[in-house]
Amino acid sequence: MLSDKSRPVIEATLPLVGSRIGSITPNFYARLFAAHPELMDGLFSRSNQRSGNQQQALAGSIAAFATHLVNNPGTLPETVLSRIAHRHASLGITEPQYQVVYEHLFAAIAEDLAEVITPEIAEAWTEVYWLMADALIKLEKGLYAAQANDKMWTPWRVAAKTPAGTGSMTFTLEPADDTPVTPALPGQYVSVKVAVADGLRQVRQYSLSGDAGTSRTFTTKLDDGGEVSPVLHNTVQVGDVVEISNPYGEITLKEGDGPVVLASAGIGCTPTASILRFLAESGSDRQVLVLHAESTLDSWALRSQMTDDVERLDGAELQLWLEKPVDGAKEGFMSLREVDLPANASLYLCGPLPFMKNIRNEAINAGIPATRIHYEVFGPDIWLAS
Repeated sequence: MLSDKSRPVIEATLPLVGSRIGSITPNFYARLFAAHPELMDGLFSRSNQRSGNQQQALAGSIAAFATHLVNNPGTLPETVLSRIAHRHASLGITEPQYQVVYEHLFAAIAEDLAEVITPEIAEAWTEVYWLMADALIKLEKGLYAAQANDKMWTPWRVAAKTPAGTGSMTFTLEPADDTPVTPALPGQYVSVKVAVADGLRQVRQYSLSGDAGTSRTFTTKLDDGGEVSPVLHNTVQVGDVVEISNPYGEITLKEGDGPVVLASAGIGCTPTASILRFLAESGSDRQVLVLHAESTLDSWALRSQMTDDVERLDGAELQLWLEKPVDGAKEGFMSLREVDLPANASLYLCGPLPFMKNIRNEAINAGIPATRIHYEVFGPDIWLAS
């Protein structure tokens, strides 16, 4: 809870800090990596730094957190914090690193706002930072404790590498040692760490696309703009060993017997395919509506898996949108206005950010409560706070 002393200060300075946070965060990361270059090896994504995604994500999360504290005294933005905590845990973020971040972030704030910052402003924003940090530390400790082992990275051997649609590849992994394996929930993801051409280790999260439990299958698209997928596609071969994290991600199938709507676009079908596979394997009698959008039929990475699983479920239906349609598919981009949504449905959503924002808005307009709309974001999700 934000103190009565700090709340009016944050409320008064939030517009200024919010308008400057976009320039503060690049300064922060420059300071952080100058002091701790080792953090770029196996923790921070170099491609996200180059694209500005990491700076945007940090700026958005701080602004969203502070805005929530001002508008909702006495509560915390649990959805935002949970998503960040799962992402942090998948990277192995530790409690001492929050002090390192604080040191360099507030040095960047003090430099950028040198003409206006006062001890009272600095104290209030310090309180905001540690409210957020302490909440994340608590959540992350719980996530670590729930794992079957206390290791951040464990070795897994590539058992199969299979083309999956145009430009995509499915990797099936098996444990390479006797470390206890945490069962994964449908919809969760793992971090994969590989060495890139210059020897630096880089990390990326991939949704588990096949069976959950103790197996590990994920599907990657080559042209994602990062450094990890090209290594997986072009260098890693069957029999090689890669390091992966325990499974994380809070967007998992919720218990119940109500209808389920799985909506995805492109490679965003990976977590929804995992949920669909679980429903098929468990013989679920829930009503399941699968919605997928793709550029062409050949580019649909998990086409066979998803269509087979729909056939296995008596209560399942598939609707497909293609930019270049074939028989049975709709033309263009997905719109829920074309769909007869089942009453009391829960929506699970994954794909590019513009796609998810549009479908989420359409779902709310169609009467699906925001609390029953679940989506996975692999990148900054500032729009969540709006």
